Amino acid sequence: MKIAVVILNWNGQQLLEQFMPSVLEYSKDAAIYIADNASTDDSITFLKQTFPQVNIIQNTTNGGYAKGYNDALKSVEADVFCLLNSDVEVTPNWLSPIISEFEAHANTAIIQPKILDYKNKSHFEYAGAAGGFIDKYGYAYCRGRIFDTIEKDDGQYNDILSIFWASGACFFIRKLAFETLDGFDETYFAHFEEIDLCWRAYNNGFEAKYIGASTVYHVGGATLNAQNPQKTYLNFRNSLFTITKNANGFLFGIIFTRLVLDGIAGLKFLFSFKWAHVAAILKAHFSFYAHLPKYLKKRKQLPRKKNYYKTRSIVWSYFIRKRYRY
Repeated sequence: MKIAVVILNWNGQQLLEQFMPSVLEYSKDAAIYIADNASTDDSITFLKQTFPQVNIIQNTTNGGYAKGYNDALKSVEADVFCLLNSDVEVTPNWLSPIISEFEAHANTAIIQPKILDYKNKSHFEYAGAAGGFIDKYGYAYCRGRIFDTIEKDDGQYNDILSIFWASGACFFIRKLAFETLDGFDETYFAHFEEIDLCWRAYNNGFEAKYIGASTVYHVGGATLNAQNPQKTYLNFRNSLFTITKNANGFLFGIIFTRLVLDGIAGLKFLFSFKWAHVAAILKAHFSFYAHLPKYLKKRKQLPRKKNYYKTRSIVWSYFIRKRYRY
């Protein structure tokens, strides 16, 4: 089985210098690629001089995570792609259990390893933790992380489990599945695009797995941190796109409830004097309305399956029922 580890880079020379050595040392069974999103720093020169064994794909524009990978992966020949953030430290034998799962189960199309926090290595990392799920209204959550509650890793998730979505921080997918699903939705630019892809995979009969025997450490927020209103905008907007395309059931009721919950989140930002985040939510909603006809058309063209959620409302479960672990 041929695996290609593909790292998307945009002006990330410092991250490449810090994290590329672990990738090269512990990924002997994989081909390593850098997909550069039209960087304006010295990333490419640095790579050619310091890591000449790395394959470089130079995209002509910065199309974000979605278009960046869509463009780059056309040039990669492998059975399995590993889409790895540039701020991830991998560990010895991280690929072995992943390869074993793919080889043993033909319907497993997507895999995520255990993702721990590089800055606090005893705890899970926000973006993915121990595998992702979604509620009826499109709110994503993970084992090991629900909203701002992040668990310590005590081995409680050292298992193999079917999950709903895998984190884009370290995202394995069979090439055949990626091509069958037409890759990422490029309108997203960044954030939530991996959840949309996993949802489409689920609706098309593919399976996603979490493999707790493989561990990586993720810095998180190295490109766009949680305090940036642009991240709020992309997350709120793109989650609405994703629901519209993929959710089964009475769409108007789901969207209306979600918009109300978004409004409550906006009030929370308002009372915290985070005006830019309030504006980001409003901007996200207006962008969603502008794109709605296109996404309703996409909805008609895509298959949808029932039972996509295990928890009806993670907001209710977390804030009202005080349930912090799944």
